Amino acid sequence: MNYPAPTNATSGNKDHLVSPDDSSAEVTPEAALGWLHTAKFLTTAPQLTHLPDLDVPEIAFVGRSNAGKSTSINTLTQTRRMAFASKTPGRTQSINLFSLGRHGVTDAVLADLPGYGYAAVPKEAKLRWQRVMANYLMTRPNLRAVVMLCDPRRGLTELDEILLDVIRPRVMDGLDFLVLLTKADKLTRVEANKAMSIAKLQTAGGSLKLFSALKRQGVDEVAQLLRCGAHDIAVEDKDDAAFLSFSQAGNEHLLTLTLTLTLTLTLTPTLTLTPTLTLTLPMFDRRTSSRSSRDR
Repeated sequence: MNYPAPTNATSGNKDHLVSPDDSSAEVTPEAALGWLHTAKFLTTAPQLTHLPDLDVPEIAFVGRSNAGKSTSINTLTQTRRMAFASKTPGRTQSINLFSLGRHGVTDAVLADLPGYGYAAVPKEAKLRWQRVMANYLMTRPNLRAVVMLCDPRRGLTELDEILLDVIRPRVMDGLDFLVLLTKADKLTRVEANKAMSIAKLQTAGGSLKLFSALKRQGVDEVAQLLRCGAHDIAVEDKDDAAFLSFSQAGNEHLLTLTLTLTLTLTLTPTLTLTPTLTLTLPMFDRRTSSRSSRDR
């Protein structure tokens, strides 16, 4: 897809970039989806130096090629081709920005980063874009949140885990982070529960949502999270309705996740053993996380 030529987002653009003035308002799913529906193409950047300097919150969407990233963006913005879903995974080689805001006033930006991990892309191109993405995630000043999309049938891959390591320092410093398990309509209830359990362990008990563009599963909740996360609006404290924050241990209470596995071993018709294995894993209490470091 040929995107329009890049525009100067800080000058010569009729859309003004300002902070929102309604951060205290309650955000309903309808309001959040209405806000996302205002998305308009802003610019494309083949290099970080081509990205405009913005002072509004930026939400980045990242994920492996063919994980459903473009489809998810199009579903959330209620458009067909806002983000280009190529038939050739790995084709997109630029960071594409989309402005959000009503009445020509931009109050946030969505960033669609190139998919990673597609085997057909030349090795040199892979390495170049891995460096570009890492630099973007580590240095973009106005980056407010990262949404990582994952196909639950494959689980988090090595590249996904590398990305987690890249952004971990910023998440500890207040960056919001959410994992979306896409294509949830292809899973049975048992498979979905298993995928959630595995992903929660892989992300250290982090925030994740099952998401289906086809069935619109999770669409309302994710829209609310994006709207509230972009503008520091308080979200009702639910296990499935909060961004993950790897806040520093001194700022949070430590929780533990306990898994109990019970095995049934039949040795003889009259002798059965049921050993139990208990695993205790450390987690962070998301309920006590804050953005104090961001506000300093």
